[in-house]
Amino acid sequence: MYQFTYGGKKGTSFQLVEAKDLVVIRTKEAAPINEIQMSGQARDLLPSLLPVAAFPEANVTVYKCVATEDAAPTVMRNAIRRTLNKEDAVRFAGRVLKDPATGVIVVYTENLYLQFKDGLKKKDCKAIMKAHGLKVKEDLGVTKNSYFVEAPKGTGLKVFELAEKLLKLPELECCHPELVRERRFKSVHPMQWHLKATVINGMAVNQHVNAEAAWKLSKGKGITIAILDDGVDEKHEEFKGKIVHPRDTVLNLDDGNPKHTSDRHGTACAGVAAGSGKKKASGLAPQAKLMPIRLGSIGSISEAKAFKWAADHGADVISCSWGPMDGSWWNPNDALHFSLSRIPDSAKAAIDYAIKNGRGGKGCVITWAAGNGNEDVKFDEYASYEKVIAVAACNDLGKRSVYSDFGDAVWCCFPSNDFHMPAMNHPKPLSPGIWTTDRTGVRGYNSGGFDAESIVGDKGGKYTATFGGTSSACPGVAGVAALMLAANPELTWQQVKEVMKNSCDRIDEQFGNYDSNGHSPFYGHGRINALKAVQNAKAAGQQVATDTAAPTDISFEINGLAHFNKTRKAKLADNKKVGAFDKPQRLLGLQLNVKPFHPELGISYKMMIRNVGSKKGKNGSLGGIKDRRRSAVGVSIKLEGAMAGQFKVEYSVKLKGRKTWVKAADGAWAGSGDKKKGKTVEGVRVRIV
Repeated sequence: MYQFTYGGKKGTSFQLVEAKDLVVIRTKEAAPINEIQMSGQARDLLPSLLPVAAFPEANVTVYKCVATEDAAPTVMRNAIRRTLNKEDAVRFAGRVLKDPATGVIVVYTENLYLQFKDGLKKKDCKAIMKAHGLKVKEDLGVTKNSYFVEAPKGTGLKVFELAEKLLKLPELECCHPELVRERRFKSVHPMQWHLKATVINGMAVNQHVNAEAAWKLSKGKGITIAILDDGVDEKHEEFKGKIVHPRDTVLNLDDGNPKHTSDRHGTACAGVAAGSGKKKASGLAPQAKLMPIRLGSIGSISEAKAFKWAADHGADVISCSWGPMDGSWWNPNDALHFSLSRIPDSAKAAIDYAIKNGRGGKGCVITWAAGNGNEDVKFDEYASYEKVIAVAACNDLGKRSVYSDFGDAVWCCFPSNDFHMPAMNHPKPLSPGIWTTDRTGVRGYNSGGFDAESIVGDKGGKYTATFGGTSSACPGVAGVAALMLAANPELTWQQVKEVMKNSCDRIDEQFGNYDSNGHSPFYGHGRINALKAVQNAKAAGQQVATDTAAPTDISFEINGLAHFNKTRKAKLADNKKVGAFDKPQRLLGLQLNVKPFHPELGISYKMMIRNVGSKKGKNGSLGGIKDRRRSAVGVSIKLEGAMAGQFKVEYSVKLKGRKTWVKAADGAWAGSGDKKKGKTVEGVRVRIV
């Protein structure tokens, strides 16, 4: 087995095994292997190659080696490697690794990601890299000292051993090989039913996001949406005059156009977000600018560079309609449903960079497709990362799309396509999907030639009527974020997320499983309402202007939820004790909010969990633990934001065996701040003064 670690020295280690019947081949030309020039000996082996995965941006394909009467698959693989590595048109033919539990294919390179401690001087970083024979490929810049480096040629599979060895160095925070997984897009009209009420095939469809009404207040002018995908058809008629700072982080070109025949996904996403509407398709933010960024596969250097480019070149919103492989949504026994897809340290650092540095420090708003596996989004560390907005899909009947991922991390939902599944008691949708821009010509979803816009698209092949999945939902919410920022540019990324939470329509009340905090595992806080989102964003801006003159006149309260081991969730109101149960219970966590919402005042909190450590929460997220066998021994709460200094947060806790409540304020520990010491917390009270 080959081990690697994500999350730094105290992170999680994973193992990969060699797939003995697979071979990875990289050609020098972007052409099918049977069309490139090679010797007769090599060509005789081609019938034994069955393509199973592709990385077209790098001219890389993974093939299954088919056994013959004379040779087993592994024998065929070795023969193919020996023969093709001698061919001029082939860069390399190598071994392939896979996840032993799920069989997901992983292609390794001789590159590594190194993240040194911020306090280290660059000359010292370079000295360490030189001492280990490493050559800098990219000074990534997403942290003070983050690099992609190349190991000595011929390192091969020993790159795993090298990465683990380097990670033990005291100067390093993170280190892992560049492991490339196949990126899966999350996609499965005049009739733009998701924007306004309309009629399709004689039936009324009224499950939209209220975009037309929102456009009376904002159309996204002055805001830039970055589409990180497989490229955008920059010459499309709906994008005329909208393109800014295009980039291809695979080829390092200032050109965000598609490059391969299969590159069409990004063009459809871009239309949902920001199509101008001057011809046949409007996006949610028709006056926003578009920054098309073509990136490569998951875990690659280009992935990290894409986020940095977006943040450094003025992107306000970043839309990501891709992620790791989903399980088959129709197959409940697919092992991928429960396989954790970790986010590489390189990608996480790049996302953090965009959050920290984008929009002059206010942070880029990042939307992410929840996934199409009909599985818990918690197993996808990209979409469930707390700093992004995970978007699920709902259909034209106001219900969950059958494939859409679910879970605590889902923040909101947006209309998309659906499928008729009688076996799941899932009705037939009214429409074929979402009408949006398409890569022009035969390489798009709609190759043209059909004058039937309700079925496939337009006759000219510039639009498709069948786009869908959470791929389509994600850029829709990105467009709403652009409308909000155009209405109030001062909002931080956290404030945009919080305003969205309060700008959703609860749908499917009967089966949505909404909890006491108004969150549904299927719809998040509901289907985004663009008009409400813009109105709330504007109101937040007016609140800032009003409060600047006399901030102390505002009355704030703290409310939320307290999580216990038996009662599960109890509502928490300002200055009210929670925990006076018939029988004592153990406090596990808190979810706190400041009400009313104000962009300059937030709240963060920490729970000290016995034998586990500190668990943090912020502005409504869970701080604590869900394991009911655990218990908190201490609570720390503080206010954040420009107005935090004008108020004080006071809190007290009831400790096991004590009659009096222990008091604290403004970030001090009430109870114990040591995971090894302290009494169990059985009650809590919080107030703002």
